[in-house]
Amino acid sequence: MSKATADIYDEFGDQVQVAQPMFNDYGQKRKFSGPVSTIKVYEDNSLVRAALEKTGNGRVLVVDGGGSLGCALVGDMLAKLGEDNGWEGIIVYGCIRDSAVIATMNIGVKALNTNPKKSVKKGVGDVDIPLEFADVRFVPGSHIYADEDGILVANEKLF
Repeated sequence: MSKATADIYDEFGDQVQVAQPMFNDYGQKRKFSGPVSTIKVYEDNSLVRAALEKTGNGRVLVVDGGGSLGCALVGDMLAKLGEDNGWEGIIVYGCIRDSAVIATMNIGVKALNTNPKKSVKKGVGDVDIPLEFADVRFVPGSHIYADEDGILVANEKLF
C-alpha cells in the first residue's frame, strides 16, 4: 500500500468508513490493504486456522472475536500460516499472543491487545458474513486500507 490512510481519507472521505481507534499494530507490516474475508467466533480460533491455511491472494482476514480479552485468537503459528499463504493482513477484534515473534513477520496484524491464554478448539463460528464492530461494517469483498493511523473500509478498491 503506497498511500497513507490520512491521504486516502482526504481523497476518498465520502467513500470510506473509519474504524474507531482501538487497534494496536503487531505485525512487521504496518501498512497493508486488500479485499476483506470475515470470520465471527468467540474464544475459539479453529475457523481462523482453517481460513489462514487457505491461499490468501492478498486478502485481509477480519476476525470478530466479540471484543473478548479472555484469550488469544491468533498466535505466531497462525500468523506464520497467513504470511506463508499470501494473506496481506489480519485484523482481530480480540487478542493475539506471541506478539514478539509476530513483530518479526511480514504480515499486517492489528488487534485490541495481547493475552497468553490460547483459545478453545470447537470449530464454532461463521465465515464470510458481514461483521460490525468499531463503528464499521466489514463485508466480504469490500476493501481495507490500514496503517499506523488506523483502518479504513471502502465498498470497493479505490486505487
